[in-house]
Amino acid sequence: MELWEYARLRKTKVMEVIFPLVIFAVLLSSDVAEGRKARVLDYFHYSAMSCRAHSASLTEFGGVGDGITSNTKAFQAAIEHLSLYADVGGSQLYVPPGKWLTGSFNLTSHFTLFLHQDAVLLASQDESEWPVIEPLPSYGRGRDTQGGRFISLIFGTNLTDVVITGDNGTIDGQGEIWWQKFHNGELKYTRPYLIEIMYSENIQISSLTLVNSPSWNVHPIYSSNVLVQGITILAPVRSPNTDGINPDSCTNIRIEDCYIVSGDDCVAVKSGWDEYGIAFGMPTKQLVIRRLTCISPTSAVIALGSEMSGGIEDVRAEDILAIDSESGVRIKTGVGRGGYVKNIYVKGFTMKTMKWAFWMTGNYGSHADNNYDPNAFPVIQNINYRDMIAENVTMAARLEGIAGDTFTGICVSNVTIELATMSKKVPWTCTDVAGISSGVVPEPCDLLPDQGPEMAACNFPEDSLPIDNVQIQTCFYRRKHL
Repeated sequence: MELWEYARLRKTKVMEVIFPLVIFAVLLSSDVAEGRKARVLDYFHYSAMSCRAHSASLTEFGGVGDGITSNTKAFQAAIEHLSLYADVGGSQLYVPPGKWLTGSFNLTSHFTLFLHQDAVLLASQDESEWPVIEPLPSYGRGRDTQGGRFISLIFGTNLTDVVITGDNGTIDGQGEIWWQKFHNGELKYTRPYLIEIMYSENIQISSLTLVNSPSWNVHPIYSSNVLVQGITILAPVRSPNTDGINPDSCTNIRIEDCYIVSGDDCVAVKSGWDEYGIAFGMPTKQLVIRRLTCISPTSAVIALGSEMSGGIEDVRAEDILAIDSESGVRIKTGVGRGGYVKNIYVKGFTMKTMKWAFWMTGNYGSHADNNYDPNAFPVIQNINYRDMIAENVTMAARLEGIAGDTFTGICVSNVTIELATMSKKVPWTCTDVAGISSGVVPEPCDLLPDQGPEMAACNFPEDSLPIDNVQIQTCFYRRKHL
């Protein structure tokens, strides 16, 4: 209960201090009593990468926000109609206050989906409202089962210029029924995600609260120029595979100012699974993660892998707060993965109550099938950690490379780890890794020899990535019938 209350307080602080969205309404009536009710907004403004010339409300397409009526057809009809404006200034769909039960729906290009702060999208628990689609080509199968997967609640493919935002409106995946099916082995197909965007560019997902996802929450894949900003993600900490944000075979991504309570990794960076990811060959690169707060007692704050067969490179993470999490930064890979994880830069990490501050493993043995190449060894190199503090930590680090495939270029500097009262007697364990350290407490293992105070801090790039140059505009919604 305390954890969820903290989440609510944090959410309020984020919205009031970091991401204020100035929302105001023009009432349809001047009646004071009516003004006390949830208002249907005729006009407001918000921040986005792109603005739209045309606007509509879900209610204009038969939407009913009673939490009982299915709105799947209303969403589909609204977006199909609004897609006609893609080449003439684009369009935006406003979801007003209410509980909007819906199955999956597909987005369109040059489009904004905006949720009022009192709007809740309720994911349907009727499987017939979740079409089944093919496995991802870089995975070769579903994550839960062989074969296909249920499409995500909000889905898009081959799109450009899409904004999913709100003034902290909520998307509720109602995941309990899906978690039970997973635990009971009753799934016919892989569980759906809340938001998945494929083969797309110029995507913004911001200022929303996502709760109770059936599985992963936000999954951009095979896409570029992706901004995820001001998202609150809440899931029971024992819910299965409820990862927060999973950039997957993407280029030029920015994840910032998010608060995540998860049953799995808060941010999991991926790029395909075994032979399928190697063949697809699309890395995740040029990723910025900053000002993230994470609670994940069973998993990592930032995980690289384990599906990383297309490669992961140039990841920059800074100003991260981890609370009651299993590990701060974890690299997960194994024989048969192939690919690489290289040029990883982390600084300004604060960790409170952790099992491990750092964890690397080359023994993560989960495979898509038995056709993986046993000679496909991953390359792990140039991993940089600096300017970090941790308290109440069970073990400082567990670094396990692969025999004959050493993880190289590990650098740790200016890191202070305060061990818990019941901590492990040996704070560092290291096998098949190589690197250096400076100013680290407790003293690292012999495979990371201390270079003394004269060593420069571990690298962190000073240049900016293209995603940092994205301009945010003030956009307007004005209700009118199309």
